[in-house]
Amino acid sequence: MMTDTIKQISLCIEQGKTDAKSPYPPQMRGEDGADEWTKKALEAGVKASEILEQALVPAMGVVGARFRDRQLFVPQVLMSARAMNMALAHLKPYFSSGDIRKKGTVVIGTVAGDLHDIGKNLVGMMIEGAGWDLVDLGVDVKTDTFLETLQTHPNAILALSALLTTTMTAMEQTVKMVKIVNPRQQIMIGGAPVSQTFCDKIGADFYADGPQGAVEYLAKL
Repeated sequence: MMTDTIKQISLCIEQGKTDAKSPYPPQMRGEDGADEWTKKALEAGVKASEILEQALVPAMGVVGARFRDRQLFVPQVLMSARAMNMALAHLKPYFSSGDIRKKGTVVIGTVAGDLHDIGKNLVGMMIEGAGWDLVDLGVDVKTDTFLETLQTHPNAILALSALLTTTMTAMEQTVKMVKIVNPRQQIMIGGAPVSQTFCDKIGADFYADGPQGAVEYLAKL
């Protein structure tokens, strides 16, 4: 029964089925979603850590891989992320109680001058679903804000996003200032105009070509 429940949670996340009220996807209309199945699993005695590690993380890994291979598109990934968040809401009390141990902390934000957040949000949802604590600073984040947040979370990984070629300069400045303050700070960058060449040029540690790439990099750490 537990195995079947885990499979149902994974299926709901992969298909973007949030709860019983959601009409999406059409083939699962009227069925329970990630919300109900996660609640059932906990009530049946499934450990929160098992739900995270055997359902949420693998399911979002599948979603990320399909998105990378262009088998899924942004609206579908957002629905899967919503389903994942529905499940995660039931698990969060177990994070604070210590029953689930976070893998670490990621500070994420879109750099100064850039107001785009869809890509950042996708990456953030995937990271959180993979068991990391996420500190999302939003958009148009100045270097000083990143530095202050990293002082509060000294062991965090920094993730920077930019969607405009005009804000790549701000990303470069942030990376350089952060590295001056802490040369060992791990910095991951991503966004439409960003590339591995640019990553190497500005001294960042990793270029993520999409949400799945970001999660895979963090897993290696």
